[in-house]
Amino acid sequence: MELLDYGFMQRALLASLMVGLVAPAVGVFLVQRRLSLLGDGLGHVALTGVGVGVLTSSAPVGTALVAAVLGAVLIELVRARGRTSGDVALAVLFYGGIAGGVVLLSLAPRGQATNLDAYLFGAITTTTASDVAVFAVITVVVLAVVWLLGSRLYAVSDDEEYARAVGLPVLPLNVVLAALVASTVVLSMRVVGLLLISALMILPSAVAQLVGRSFRSTLYLACGIGVVVSVSGTATSYYTGTPSGGTIVLLAIALFLAVTVAVALRDATARRRHGRRVDVHAAHPHEHGDDCGHRPVPHGDHVDYDHDGHLHAPHRTGTGVHYDEHDRAGSAVARPAGTEHP
Repeated sequence: MELLDYGFMQRALLASLMVGLVAPAVGVFLVQRRLSLLGDGLGHVALTGVGVGVLTSSAPVGTALVAAVLGAVLIELVRARGRTSGDVALAVLFYGGIAGGVVLLSLAPRGQATNLDAYLFGAITTTTASDVAVFAVITVVVLAVVWLLGSRLYAVSDDEEYARAVGLPVLPLNVVLAALVASTVVLSMRVVGLLLISALMILPSAVAQLVGRSFRSTLYLACGIGVVVSVSGTATSYYTGTPSGGTIVLLAIALFLAVTVAVALRDATARRRHGRRVDVHAAHPHEHGDDCGHRPVPHGDHVDYDHDGHLHAPHRTGTGVHYDEHDRAGSAVARPAGTEHP
């Protein structure tokens, strides 16, 4: 833990903690809306803000935040009021933002543009105390808005037409969400870079969706995964000498692939088990009863029958008699679809 002895690593870990918490909290709504690339688009617009900051010798974080928020509001207004589809508006945002950033940076003195890579790909060790203070304010504001408007943002992200039908202000909520995305992009540009921020917003949310059973649990899981991946990626980059942004994203991708494979294996096992149970019941040759030749075993309010080492419980339905298979302890092992065990 000698990395904690250095002030720049303390600031880096604190910044990565805030980014890992905020990025998935906003990204989960983008995944729900199927706008996973919105973070990339606003990252390109933020590059224009960085160019303005470098050209005017002002704080690039502030100018990037203003540019990203204005771009976010603009794309929502174009998508809602104009005749341009969402993907076309996003493409315009992509190319216009990066083109503006390139042109503005080309006008700046050469020495002032040398830090461009830090914003494109992340350079967390360059995070200053003032940056951490700005990041803390952005983190508090974003999390507070998500906590206050989370249910409404989810309703709009899940089904805009339904949200509009029940009286929710769809356009203002979409603008708020876009502004949250823009703020998160600026918060994350020192940690993972403007070109990689969308990955940290989307991948933890995608992993959480694979295992979460509700939107609330998915949100909490995504934030937890984001914190773990961001902090561990920052620490790993310290020891391996690799860029923090790329290391964090590669860890997130590795986790996503591992969880995807695990869920696929779990589902395949469940399907095979279900198929075996159906075969057992389909192959049952006769009905159990008093004279069936199999030992009766009392079980609650009915009687099971010992059939070749398995306990079968007869249940009559509209299509005949079906049999549930039990283990020796009496707990249900299988049940055909459409039947209920008393």
